[in-house]
Amino acid sequence: MKTWMRWRWAALAALAVMLPTWAWSQGIPLVNVTNSGKDMQYSLSLQLLALMTTLSLLPSLLLMMTSFVRIIIVMSILRQALGTGQTPPNNVLVGISLFLTIFIMTPVFNDVYKNAVVPYMEQGMKFDKALAAAEAPLRGFMTKQTREDDIALFMQMTRKGDVESADSVPFTTLVPAFITSELKSAFTIGFLIYIPFVVIDLIVASVLMAMGMAMLSPMMISMPFKLMLFVLVDGWSLLMGSLAASFVT
Repeated sequence: MKTWMRWRWAALAALAVMLPTWAWSQGIPLVNVTNSGKDMQYSLSLQLLALMTTLSLLPSLLLMMTSFVRIIIVMSILRQALGTGQTPPNNVLVGISLFLTIFIMTPVFNDVYKNAVVPYMEQGMKFDKALAAAEAPLRGFMTKQTREDDIALFMQMTRKGDVESADSVPFTTLVPAFITSELKSAFTIGFLIYIPFVVIDLIVASVLMAMGMAMLSPMMISMPFKLMLFVLVDGWSLLMGSLAASFVT
């Protein structure tokens, strides 16, 4: 019995040692890069690696390089201004923001698909050229939404000095400048949305104080009036239309 146990553990140890070697011998693809002149030709393994990396970064790209940030922040501020707590829920706000982002970004996505994806998949365009072609529409969209002061700030932080045109701004500098501008725009819109609801809260609180009902929560009384005001002015249509119109495309 003890001999059989020793043989079993020896077999398991040998299998553990031989398994990595066997897996490597079965053809784990190597990353090869061939250089012919100035053009770089990437092997299939490197293309798959780049594709998987891009897919893993896709949520961050969607959040930070599109109109999603401004929309979701404005939606969250609106919910807080209405005083409805978790209504609409977070999933609903994210869904609304996502589909409104798709609506706004459709021209940009069409340009990326037409100029980069189709030539790469069907016409044999090289990966680096397809990547540059996909960058151009996104760069144009972000440049139109980004303030010059924000670009100058990040260019100063990188110590690269002034640039001749927006096309010469490095992409790694344009993205944080775009995010900063989007945050500024989102909070500015949120401030304008918040004002009428704050006025309603002040009026309700003053009336309750005048009536000697200081123990009654003003938020509980003012919320129906804020909801009624938002519905009467068709607030959702106005908000979504204004958010879509706020993006220069």
